[in-house]
Amino acid sequence: MRKLIAFILVLISLNIFAQDKIPVTKGDYNNQEVEMADTFRSEGKIYVVVAIVSIILIGLLSYTAFIDKKLSRLEKEHGID
Repeated sequence: MRKLIAFILVLISLNIFAQDKIPVTKGDYNNQEVEMADTFRSEGKIYVVVAIVSIILIGLLSYTAFIDKKLSRLEKEHGID
């Protein structure tokens, strides 16, 4: 029953977050700029963004390794394969 409710909620949320189709023009094909990235690069802030993303990724990976070691130790103590 819970799986059915979760599935229905996922379907409803997908419908809520659906986006309207935006027509593509010829100007879109010729656009070679990404204004936000160019601005960040010119102001030197792109390195701050990369550093923060790296810190978050390293934190998640180290947390995963810590949980894996802890789980392995608990499995060994309780004799679970």
